[in-house]
This record gives sequence, C-alpha cells and structure tokens, in this order.
Amino acid sequence: MKLKFNTILLLVAVVGLSAFTNSKKPITYTVDAAKSSITWIGKKVTGSHNGTISLKSGSLDVDGKNVTGGTFVIDMTSIKDADGSAKLEGHLKADDFFGSTKFPTSTFVITKVTGKGADVNVAGNLTIKGITKPLSFPATLAFNADGTVSALAGKITVDRTKYDIKYGSKSFFDSIGDKAIDDNFEIGVKLVAKK
Repeated sequence: MKLKFNTILLLVAVVGLSAFTNSKKPITYTVDAAKSSITWIGKKVTGSHNGTISLKSGSLDVDGKNVTGGTFVIDMTSIKDADGSAKLEGHLKADDFFGSTKFPTSTFVITKVTGKGADVNVAGNLTIKGITKPLSFPATLAFNADGTVSALAGKITVDRTKYDIKYGSKSFFDSIGDKAIDDNFEIGVKLVAKK
C-alpha cells in the first residue's frame, strides 16, 4: 500500500513539474514598419505644426490574447513636416530640439500593460536625447484574422522639457511672448506586428 501511495505521489510530482516546465512563453511579434505609422502635433501660441516620423524597428510580446511587453526604436532623422517645410524639419532635427545627429534614435520600452480585451493602458519608459522618463497612455489592441496584432494609440502626450528640449518654452523663457511653443507635443501611433 505504501509503495502504491509513493508511486502515485511521484506521478503527481512529475506531472506537476512537466506542466510547470511546459508553460508557454510569450511569443515575439515583429512590427511591420512599412504598415505602421507615427504622427506628431506640436502647438504654439500662433498655431500648430504636424507631421510624421518613422518607426525603425519594434516588437511586441504576446501571451495568448494579451500584450505583455515590447520595444520600439524611432528614427529621429526621419522627422517630416506635413507642409513640407525643410526649415522646420531642419530645426526639429537640430540640437535645440531632438539633436538627431547625436541622437538618431529614440526608444520606448513597455514595462506593463493593464486591462483585458481591446482597451488597455500601456506603461513604459521613453528615451529621447539619451534621457529616459516613464510614460503611460491608453491604447486599443486587435488580434486580426490574418494572424497580425495591431495597436492604436491616438493621443500620447509627451512633455518635451523632461527631455531637455527647452527651446521656445514659456516655462523657461518668461519674455518669449507669442513666440512660445507648448511644452507638450502629441504623438499618434498605429502599429501592425506579425509572428
């Protein structure tokens, strides 16, 4: 009887250990940069500017129907103004803005995704000009019939002064008047990722 009990106990331990070691790891999906997009809007007292910036690379960690992590690299040399102003594009790439010669990429690393289903909140660390700060925003996820995962975040607000981008900021230059540029800029992100 004791031998039978020990055999059953051993069998339970083996099955339990097997289940533990065979647990699924998140699957890494690669972001399709050609099907993904990032838009930006910067506002000032007298109006606003908007445009695009390219995603260089990215990945999403997917566990079943949940995104658990990810890393994204943004090509800061690809900043485009929707009006095609070479002067504005050059200024945005200059050292008093994003310094894209010295800092050709920015990164966002997901640290936590909360919520279940389509509507989630994404938290992570954004690095611009070598400075890393936490950032969180709402996003919508979709698991598509073709096996891809898409993510949309329509309005991500970033305080540029946290990344030492102070040009035209009323927070730092009191006498700037109507030439002031808002400290916050907004980005919109559409990602498509595949296995």
